[in-house]
Amino acid sequence: PNGEDGTVQGLLTLMQVPFVGSGVMGSAIGMDKLAMKTAFAQAGLPQVQYMAINRAQVWSNPCVYPKLCDQIEATLGYPCFVKPANLGSSVGISKAINRAQLEAALDSAASYDRRLIVEAGVVAREVECAVLGNDQPKASIVGEITFQSDFYDYETKYTEGRADLIIPAQLPETISQKIQEMAITAFLAIDGAGLARVDFFYIESTGEILINEINTLPGFTATSMYPQLWAASGVQFPQLVDQLVKLALERSTDH
Repeated sequence: PNGEDGTVQGLLTLMQVPFVGSGVMGSAIGMDKLAMKTAFAQAGLPQVQYMAINRAQVWSNPCVYPKLCDQIEATLGYPCFVKPANLGSSVGISKAINRAQLEAALDSAASYDRRLIVEAGVVAREVECAVLGNDQPKASIVGEITFQSDFYDYETKYTEGRADLIIPAQLPETISQKIQEMAITAFLAIDGAGLARVDFFYIESTGEILINEINTLPGFTATSMYPQLWAASGVQFPQLVDQLVKLALERSTDH
């Protein structure tokens, strides 16, 4: 919050200072998982089944709360994932495989945000695509994340050696192309600018590709997927930084 949710972007816009990445709207939509899912649905992008919930429902009286849990079980089943709508880096996200875990997960997520999302779990490969550009964005080759932990949580994400990045992902060419097209559609759907990493679930058994989320300020460290995807696509780190600065300057003179 305050870094990639549109607030600092609004401040910089008021100050007329060019900045790398999406503007107020793209950043805000990209940060808020519920707004993001609405934008994706409008753009015709397939997603996992989910429910929108707010803190008042979770911290409600003992009569309402069990009904909410019943509804989640009936609609999504187990396993499911409970997430705060507005936090990055997998903070506050829990996986639930029974009622006790679901209740604990809802309580935990509600302590981070007043808007929550509960998603159905899917057995899928997690693949990612990097986007670079403003109004005519380009997509990188597709990469895959594999990890030993139960899911791609904060610990796994930021501890070296906990997750393996496979670049390029071993996918049929038609699937890779579809992911690249969907990544660009998602980027344009939220009015992205500069850079974004778009994450997908690829369900090998059915050939389905589901969009998971877009990250408008993806990790940019030596071990991060975003710069590595572009390096593998022929854009080396110094060149990538140079392009991002140029895109920021181009966008700031657009208004």
